Amino acid sequence: MSSTAQWVRQHRLTSFFVLAYLVSWLPWAFDAAGLSLGTPFFPGGPLVAALVVIAFADGRRGFRELGARLVRWRVGWIWYAVALGLPVLLVLTTGVLMWVLGAPAPDLSAIVWADVALVLAFRMVNPADSALGEEPGFRGYALPHLQDRLSPLAAAGVLGVLTAGWHIPLVALGNLGWIGLPSTVLIAFLYVWLFNRTGGSLLMTMLFHASQGALTFGMLGSTGAYADRAAYVYFGVLVVAVAAVLGLDRASWRRAPESATDAEPEPVAARR
Repeated sequence: MSSTAQWVRQHRLTSFFVLAYLVSWLPWAFDAAGLSLGTPFFPGGPLVAALVVIAFADGRRGFRELGARLVRWRVGWIWYAVALGLPVLLVLTTGVLMWVLGAPAPDLSAIVWADVALVLAFRMVNPADSALGEEPGFRGYALPHLQDRLSPLAAAGVLGVLTAGWHIPLVALGNLGWIGLPSTVLIAFLYVWLFNRTGGSLLMTMLFHASQGALTFGMLGSTGAYADRAAYVYFGVLVVAVAAVLGLDRASWRRAPESATDAEPEPVAARR
């Protein structure tokens, strides 16, 4: 084994996060220097990082494990409803609260649900989109390794902060309001809860992520200043949702199921 492969194997998580940030942020650096690479931010960095680290550190076993998580679909219909419906419910709840606070009533008749389904499907297969670009790396690869060392609660907090930090260029570019960063930390807890409750199904977290961006505040009629306010209300809705899963399902936060951790733990000597 080469010295590079040995180092990556001993520092899987460090290698993954450094590479995920580097691949996604590099276009931002070039763009700031006036040398455009076609996009100022590449959402597929976590996917690329996971594949590279697996190739160096885990080989076929790692690819088989990631693939198995991706096709883990026998989880019960209720979890499909959660993965697809919870993001929609969060947005609709935000729209209703905005209406209560004085915004125009959500225009549900304006939503073309066929278009929502089409966007969701496209996000599942487009590596330059967040669902396929992020989930195999953040939840499919990093989370099982984090949960091999930490409780699900601690792993969710660490992963939430690191994924929020990864989004910083989007704030600088004006594509994401600053409130999106703490919202990203919070929603990580919902991803971890869904991942663990479905036995480590990457498919469920991808469906959740795709659904999260398929229905937007704009589709409910919240545009301009109302859309900006909606982001803050959405943060409050997330606080309640996360508090609910933490308080009502306490057992799931103590220990992750074996199927949602690294299937082949690293030697103790390698965990530095």
